[in-house]
Amino acid sequence: MVDSWVNRVVHPTMDDLASYVPSQISANSITLVGFGIGLLAVPLLWIKLYSTALALILVNRFFDGLDGAVARRNGVTNLGGYLDISCDFIFYSAVVLGFALAEPEKNSLAATYLIFAFVGTGSSFLAFAVIAEKHGISSEAHGQKAFYYLGGLVEGTETVLFYVTICLFPEQFTTLAVMFGSLCWLTVVGRFGSAFSLLRN
Repeated sequence: MVDSWVNRVVHPTMDDLASYVPSQISANSITLVGFGIGLLAVPLLWIKLYSTALALILVNRFFDGLDGAVARRNGVTNLGGYLDISCDFIFYSAVVLGFALAEPEKNSLAATYLIFAFVGTGSSFLAFAVIAEKHGISSEAHGQKAFYYLGGLVEGTETVLFYVTICLFPEQFTTLAVMFGSLCWLTVVGRFGSAFSLLRN
């Protein structure tokens, strides 16, 4: 919901940082390194080292911003867009898996509901991007992207804030996951409405 506003601050900052990245380091390599770092949070969550896991989650998100800045500098590519969104969605679900592993009896049902909601947000997002590309629909409301970025109530900024919160208050994971998952479903409903409005003609 607030990504377009946050990006007005984050993108220029990341663009400045990208100027220090050697030209031989590609955006795709930054994406993959950040993805690997992010996945290391899963075993840390499993053994309940929540603060350390949070640090890796934030490093992952930093790399996710940096790869976009390097891509804007070097030129946005289809492969880069594919890697970026694929790694993001896998990472988002992997963090939830980590909490399920930490407290299986307590957290598993809420984690399942949240991943189910992530499937809804992910599919509604990507399906629209495919159709938008087919019909030449474009927008730069969220900055320069490799595909159409259909916003919603829950976007990247809200997801990061959610992960920070559950790492700081892991005992509240079940309640927070159900609440966030429900917001994700409201996002899906909103995207269905936007898709109907933009595509019905």
